[in-house]
Amino acid sequence: MIPATLRTLKIKNFLMLTVAGLINAFGITVFLAPVKLYDSGISGTSMLLSQITPDALTLSLFLVLLNIPLFLYGLKKQGIVFTVYSIYAVIVYSVGAWLITDVLPIDVSMASPLAGTDLLLCALFGGLISGVGSGLCIRFGGAIDGIEVMAVIFAKRLGITVGTFVMMYNVLLYIACGFVIQSWILPLYSIVTYAAALKTVDFIIEGFDRSKAAMIITVQPDEICNALTKTFSSGITRLEGKGGYSGHDRSVLYFVVNRFQIAAMKDIVHELDPKAFITISEVADIFRGKQ
Repeated sequence: MIPATLRTLKIKNFLMLTVAGLINAFGITVFLAPVKLYDSGISGTSMLLSQITPDALTLSLFLVLLNIPLFLYGLKKQGIVFTVYSIYAVIVYSVGAWLITDVLPIDVSMASPLAGTDLLLCALFGGLISGVGSGLCIRFGGAIDGIEVMAVIFAKRLGITVGTFVMMYNVLLYIACGFVIQSWILPLYSIVTYAAALKTVDFIIEGFDRSKAAMIITVQPDEICNALTKTFSSGITRLEGKGGYSGHDRSVLYFVVNRFQIAAMKDIVHELDPKAFITISEVADIFRGKQ
């Protein structure tokens, strides 16, 4: 009997997680590992351990040995579906890394086949490509690095954010790399990799053209709603409020636009109500229910 939660697993997600794992493996093994640059999190830890241990203990092996226990440890917190997706992505990542380094006719032993020994190119493209893989993995329900799970579990207990927890881990990792290899050049370039990957993950998860949410506080709600709806063919949510100082009634309009519409929206609002108060914030995702 299949548990009800496992019935929510989707073939589409497994296919995309397969793509994500292979992309991540390509970025790490073709750009970073050949020149001894380090990824972030457990992936970077695995790369370091594979360099300082016997050849039999490979990157692929460490990826599985370090990641899967962390995902299983976080099972209760993250849920069975997330755990299954994540373990699957890590296995694909590990197998992909093994195929590239040990099976396919690609020489990644001394330099990147595409960027040679140029550390900046390797750091940038390795980070970008691995960021695409990590972002796709998160977007389709999993994670490819167990340190993110540990961050969710322990960050709150330590009184810090998840992002701060991950950053602290990576700083300690790069410091350890510097002491182990007795050089700071590669760890410093690895920070470039981390930054490139981090921004790429944000783009993959949140989109390249993020929408903007406008909060408009006005005494002319009807006129502004009509004008904005007519101009942009978009719906507006209207809330009723009261000024905290003046005690006067105000209407609050919530309106989602893209970045090209902001200037026109402000002109329309202030033409109808010169005293209208507008705040604009970024919107990462928009989900519309069925009509």
